[in-house]
Amino acid sequence: MSYAPLDPRDAVILFADLQDGILDLANTQEPARIRGAVAALAKLAKLFAIPVVVTTAPGETGHPRVTPEIAAILGELPQSMRTTTDAFTHAPTREAIVATGRNTLLIAGVATEIIVQHSGLSAAAHGLATQVVIDACGGLSVRTEQAALARLAAAGVVATSIASLAGQLAGDFTQPQGGQAIGILYEMAASSAP
Repeated sequence: MSYAPLDPRDAVILFADLQDGILDLANTQEPARIRGAVAALAKLAKLFAIPVVVTTAPGETGHPRVTPEIAAILGELPQSMRTTTDAFTHAPTREAIVATGRNTLLIAGVATEIIVQHSGLSAAAHGLATQVVIDACGGLSVRTEQAALARLAAAGVVATSIASLAGQLAGDFTQPQGGQAIGILYEMAASSAP
């Protein structure tokens, strides 16, 4: 097996269905922890100039409200509203990802069993090195989330975490950018401590 740390110049992040009415359905992780991980991932995206694509599902009251942690860090981003359970079967979302020219897709979202799983499987089938940022995801139940993660792993999708991403991106944490990346990780860990 070969290993190379994540290259931020080759990565793109997909924030999927991190919105009112869906985020609160997560039962495998508290929504507050998901929000904290999403904020940390957004901070890493900003620090390392990693492009972000935001996709949502229709809400009960029209246009869904995306978790405010994303906009607070990255500003208001365009949102692709889909009616599909797979971001890659929705042309605008797929095209936004492909247009970045990046080959590594990092996925964060709710529910792991639906948008995360199906988008991850499609991304891998489209030849992207795909990683699911597990602490920035939430499933409907432990049993069904584990089944989704097993299916993703069988397709070559890697489960990762904010800690792993921050460590890879930091490289030498005695350098300013590396130190900031580790600082983002420490900040997230401190805010989610009981």
